[in-house]
Amino acid sequence: MPFSEICLYQVKPDKVAEFEATMKEAVAFMEKLDGVLILRFARRTHNINDFSLIKEGLPPHKITRIVKSVRYMLYWEFDTIEQYGAAQKSLYESYWKAIDKCLLMPHDKYLGETEH
Repeated sequence: MPFSEICLYQVKPDKVAEFEATMKEAVAFMEKLDGVLILRFARRTHNINDFSLIKEGLPPHKITRIVKSVRYMLYWEFDTIEQYGAAQKSLYESYWKAIDKCLLMPHDKYLGETEH
């Protein structure tokens, strides 16, 4: 059964350029790891702070200022949980220190088996 991770990063405002450069390299590296089915990396650029937008089918608001941090999301899916574990080891041995020093707080990970 496929295995997935959603990772949420809160980046220090003064480290955004460094984080994005590191993640550009890291994502290219991560896409080549054994067993990766899907990998997506995104910066949070919009939000829904008024649920009437949903009811009316309107687009979300563009974020116009940084309050405390800049947020990013990473989603990746693997063929197996074992391949996920090996990929985590590779990431931590290569890019993790550079990523970690850009973060305001430790990242959040949400893990689980993927149902298709």
